[in-house]
Amino acid sequence: MSQNLLMIEDDARLARMVSEYLGQSGFEVIHAGTGQSGLADLQANPPDLVILDLMLPDMDGLEVCRRIRALPGVLAQTPVLMLTAKGDPMDRIIGLEIGADDYLPKPFEPRELLARIRAVLRRHVEGAPKLETQLRFGTLEIDRDARSVSVAGQLCDLTSYQFDLLVAMAERAGRVLTRDQIMEAVRGRELDAFDRSIDVHMGRIRAAIELDAKDPKRILTVRGVGYVFARQQD
Repeated sequence: MSQNLLMIEDDARLARMVSEYLGQSGFEVIHAGTGQSGLADLQANPPDLVILDLMLPDMDGLEVCRRIRALPGVLAQTPVLMLTAKGDPMDRIIGLEIGADDYLPKPFEPRELLARIRAVLRRHVEGAPKLETQLRFGTLEIDRDARSVSVAGQLCDLTSYQFDLLVAMAERAGRVLTRDQIMEAVRGRELDAFDRSIDVHMGRIRAAIELDAKDPKRILTVRGVGYVFARQQD
């Protein structure tokens, strides 16, 4: 069964090239030239993943991503891979902070785009290996089957990738993990030594599950090493 992608990109030539290339790998690509039309297409025909350009004629991709994450139900969890011609690392950090699952700067190799898409979809569909259906730590509940996280009965807003990061850490509660070990646990792409995007994701997870993200009790930083998920929680 082919998987459906929505590409929100104002460069029609690039969109046509990407659509043809991904079509050879079994993907069906719907193209939207503006943020507004892309959001409408997403709600009318929910895709498996959104390829989102940062620079659009009516609104920037960051705003489109914010609106996707504000949609009701499962639409808000749609994986987003952001494209941009900008080289400023802050664009990547901001994109991850507002909920993008991955980030690819232009110009890019089509094969790398395909690899990134497959990696994001794999994380979204497969999730972490299933041991117990649910993990509970005090008022924090992680439901693998539903791919949902709640605290005291209130659902938390996490991207697919952030959910997998949280599960990977919860399965290893009490163990100090380096950033590389965390990335390896979710089978994500390797980060170079200076890529701090894992810290951005951890900040987003803390904002969702901690009572006070500035004074975390669940995900603790081990200075100079990485992170540890606390066994005992309220």
